[in-house]
Amino acid sequence: MKQLTLVVSFLLISVYSFGGNKDQNSPWNNYSQVEQQVQKTSFPDRVYKITDFGAIAGQDSILCHDAINLAIVTCSQDGGGIVEIPAGTYYTGPITLKSNVNLHFEKGAVLKFSTEQSLYFPAVLTRWEGLDCYNAHPLIYAYGETNIAITGEGVIDGQGSNQSWWKMCGATKFGYTPGIVSQKTGGRARLQMYGENGVPIYKRVMTPEDGLRPQLINIVRCNRVKIEDVELLNSPFWVIHPLLSQNIIVNRVKIMNHGPNGDGCDPESCKNVIIENSSFETGDDCIAIKSGRNLDGRKWGIPSENIIIRNCKMKDGHGGIVIGSEISGGFKNLYVENCEMDSPNLDRVLRIKTNTCRGGVIEDIFLRNIKVGQCGEAVIKINLDYEHNEDCHRGFIPTVRNVYVDSVTCKKSDYGVYIIGLKESTQVYNINITNCNFSGVKNQKVSITGARDVKFKNLLINGKEVK
Repeated sequence: MKQLTLVVSFLLISVYSFGGNKDQNSPWNNYSQVEQQVQKTSFPDRVYKITDFGAIAGQDSILCHDAINLAIVTCSQDGGGIVEIPAGTYYTGPITLKSNVNLHFEKGAVLKFSTEQSLYFPAVLTRWEGLDCYNAHPLIYAYGETNIAITGEGVIDGQGSNQSWWKMCGATKFGYTPGIVSQKTGGRARLQMYGENGVPIYKRVMTPEDGLRPQLINIVRCNRVKIEDVELLNSPFWVIHPLLSQNIIVNRVKIMNHGPNGDGCDPESCKNVIIENSSFETGDDCIAIKSGRNLDGRKWGIPSENIIIRNCKMKDGHGGIVIGSEISGGFKNLYVENCEMDSPNLDRVLRIKTNTCRGGVIEDIFLRNIKVGQCGEAVIKINLDYEHNEDCHRGFIPTVRNVYVDSVTCKKSDYGVYIIGLKESTQVYNINITNCNFSGVKNQKVSITGARDVKFKNLLINGKEVK
């Protein structure tokens, strides 16, 4: 009996010692903790149909935003509930969400947003490409609200096209011709000057003549947000832009937006975010994590952190999973798993982009179990010299560290691992690529400059192990 007791005790000690050490050394050991921190939404059963407030379906000459906003305000003031959009097509201007309201789409419900720019002014407080400002009212907007949602099997169509919003980017391929109001005719440069010179935010009031297109959904300084099941199409600019917010869940959302700067989901200076079971087909980055641009990002110093991305599909886009470039507030704790990517128009799988205008620390990036058919440039690209001609105050050295990529397969790309660091210092370090298989790599298997402590273990490129 004593001998049996000793054996059991030894086994327990062994399990504790070796198992405990293994868990402590796992780069994924905080994954469950991050997931459990995300607080969820909850709504009373009260239902407020927008048709009871004057919304009429099927008539493009009748805009329903006054009726929808009245239903939202009434629901919120009554203590919350569901603002229901019945089946049918409703034409609308800007919508503002309020606390404790779930904007819910019945199956077959469609919101089509007007492209009349004047409807989206006066301007509201937001960020545009990482710079604080007052700009056009996003198509759906919330500021300082708690417990809000957009759900249901409906469609939200920004009606962006070369005939409307997209030409305002200033590129001829999107319909721009001389004389059209666009961001290139002064608005973007003016806002960048405001940021570089520290102009107070209340003086950064953009106008229709500045041509800075609004986001489809912009959630600012909000807590407990859910976007679920909806289909999001043809945004004027970025599609989902949570900003300075926390506890955000994006689930089973389909995003299709081939317009310029058509990012799919851009959490900026946000904490506790889950993006899952969703699909992305975009004209820019599919998912791009941000934390403010240059002086504005450093001034607030609010990083994005604790973001989980899982079970998603990415097709077209500049990058599947992207960090930057507006990342001056820093970023930490990204967990990505079980995603699929495949398109000749998808440029990169994991992309980290920044420069010496931005500064900030990007750290603790974890990817595993990613299947890629093809991408256009690199499976993994880290670039500390992004937009090297940017007109800005420089000397703010960014750092990228503690990147762990495991079990990623790709069948076609130009590069395998592509790292562009800084000449003056090696601020890219502790990069770990394990158990990966990249085939069909056309150019360089590995191209690394300005980095240190880059480790490969069981990395196969074109059938040969890379040491």
